[in-house]
Amino acid sequence: MDAVRTRSGRRLAGACLLAAMVAGGGAAARAAQIPVRVVVVTTFEIGNDTGDVPGEFQTWVEKLPLKQEVPAPGTWHGVMRYNPDLQVLGIASGEGPEHMASAITALVLDPRFDLRRAYFVLAGIAGIDPNFASIGGAVWAPRVVNGGLAHAMDAREIPADWPDGFTPVQGSVPTEKPVPPLHSLSGDMAYTLNPALVGWAYDLTRSLKLPDTKALKAIRARYVGYPQAQKPPAVLLGDTISGETFWVGERMNRWAERWVRYWTEGKGTFATTAEEDIGFMQALTLQAQAGRVDPQRVLLLRTGSNFDMPPPGETAAELLKSEASEGGYSGYLPSVAAAYQVGSVVVRELALHWDRYADHVPGVAAPQDK
Repeated sequence: MDAVRTRSGRRLAGACLLAAMVAGGGAAARAAQIPVRVVVVTTFEIGNDTGDVPGEFQTWVEKLPLKQEVPAPGTWHGVMRYNPDLQVLGIASGEGPEHMASAITALVLDPRFDLRRAYFVLAGIAGIDPNFASIGGAVWAPRVVNGGLAHAMDAREIPADWPDGFTPVQGSVPTEKPVPPLHSLSGDMAYTLNPALVGWAYDLTRSLKLPDTKALKAIRARYVGYPQAQKPPAVLLGDTISGETFWVGERMNRWAERWVRYWTEGKGTFATTAEEDIGFMQALTLQAQAGRVDPQRVLLLRTGSNFDMPPPGETAAELLKSEASEGGYSGYLPSVAAAYQVGSVVVRELALHWDRYADHVPGVAAPQDK
């Protein structure tokens, strides 16, 4: 495992072999492969990986823990982290679908790893729909819908009988019928994760008591008329919409709810909004076609760091200003904590019982059980 360094930076083996492994290919790289049971995927880190204000990555590094460094040249963060006892690898992809797709592709093609049986768990923060749940809550996603690929019309030019200014990029009206193909020359509009695995992860974590604070209670109390927003944080199931534009406001929220319903043909429920999920699914799906990963071993967890629309009596612009003046998302630290609290239960279960899950995806009946 000479590609692995300790926190103090000491290399565990020679630089020549490391160079061969990073370059890719060759018997040396294959012989020195680092075993990976679970890949924990986060999207950002604010400063250092330890000891300061945490981003999504730091809590995993400090608590799982992921003490050993693995060089990741050509990626946004430049380094991955590893726990050799659990055989869990952690990455911080960088924000946005492009960074995510690039990081996942680089990881899967890296000759230091054989990820054909590895589980991938994306654990990150997100905006959350007050019609669905409260900030601080954690949501396992059965589906990912692409919110960044569409025809968009200026608000001043939207026809009076349209619900919003967005149409499928393959069509000319908001409710184009039939619903265009989810995967086409125009792009990828939606993915469905393995329902059995998602259900298993949810069942494993649904009873967890998530942190609730005075500040969270004060924020959700402002959402009068939104009963789901006023509930304490909880672990739930709900779909995520992915797009690079940080949209905000009641009308945009209405569009997101409609967009998820449309692309899932009424089966989906909009819960969270984030950037990277569509890039995550695109990269893994393409690499699965080459047999390098198993698309049935993918999980996506998002925790609510902020509401995606303002409370009654407040404008979208005022919400943006208040979030900025308060130094960031209103539920940021509780959502970072919840992502680890919930996600680590699943990661540890998979890693500690590898004899059970290496060849059999949880939630799916084994051949002898059918």
